[in-house]
Amino acid sequence: MPQSTKIAPDSATPATADRAARIAVTVFPLLVIVAGVLGFLLPGSFKPLAPSVPYLLGIIMFCMGLTLTLPDFAAVARRPWAVALGLAAHYVIMPGAGWLIAMGLHLSPELAAGVILVGCAPSGTSSNVMAYLAKGDVALSVAVATVSTLVAPIVMPALTLFLAGSFLNVDAGAMMLDILKTVLVPVIVGLLARLFLNRLVDRVLPALPWISAVVISLIVAIVVAGSASKIVAAGGIVFLAVVLHNGFGLGLGYLAGKAGRLDARARRALAFEVGMQNSGLAATLATAHFSPLAALPSAVFSVWHNISGAVVAAWLARKPLAAK
Repeated sequence: MPQSTKIAPDSATPATADRAARIAVTVFPLLVIVAGVLGFLLPGSFKPLAPSVPYLLGIIMFCMGLTLTLPDFAAVARRPWAVALGLAAHYVIMPGAGWLIAMGLHLSPELAAGVILVGCAPSGTSSNVMAYLAKGDVALSVAVATVSTLVAPIVMPALTLFLAGSFLNVDAGAMMLDILKTVLVPVIVGLLARLFLNRLVDRVLPALPWISAVVISLIVAIVVAGSASKIVAAGGIVFLAVVLHNGFGLGLGYLAGKAGRLDARARRALAFEVGMQNSGLAATLATAHFSPLAALPSAVFSVWHNISGAVVAAWLARKPLAAK
């Protein structure tokens, strides 16, 4: 779910915010699973919608921009070391893990490129909610997610070219332009709308998570429909790759925070900022620049990282917070 699920505990009672967040992380994976099943069973209904995927992603990123505020950026300035550590961990651990998994599982070139691409994506769209449920540092989570998204037009194509170029041809320049158009521009437009139309935006904020959830689910249905004929053969190995990838990210993200001597709440936040990817962006780019099959890992990641994230968040929430 996009950054429109950002939790602001001071804007509601803890019980209300917690209940809303739990509903979001329960319903969203179910929506995505249903969408994936529909895409697989009715590929003819969704496959013709493939050209609309970049525009659908633009809607999601616009929703993210609507949730951003100036204090979010101030949080970056107040804690540059923690944000820089989270950013570096995200863009080192997940791309590197994607490459190692692709090599270790001997994935086909298309699937290998897809796994690496999702590893090179910015922070995941529901990471803020997971950090909140895990009693982590939500402000740090929002800051890392925001910065990782803003630098994605430069970092993501460069990493994809470096790591996936040996599997498939990567046009980094065209990918950069696509990310600018479908990610950065909508985010900036949303941010400006929040600044100048604040009262109107406040009225629609409660609906944004659900709008975004439906749009992401539609993207998953379209991606699955595009590779429906190959899912039976490739589904098992893709699921294994995604589970390993997500697991490495969650675990190593937490350890990166520990190595950086961050407190327990910050470590929990980094676990989700590293381990959860913007799979909607990865699916869009894989479809546009590689093939529908290359987008399959992103579609599976969309489902799995929300399920695993909710489970890990619930487990962490029951553990006491250590000082260091």
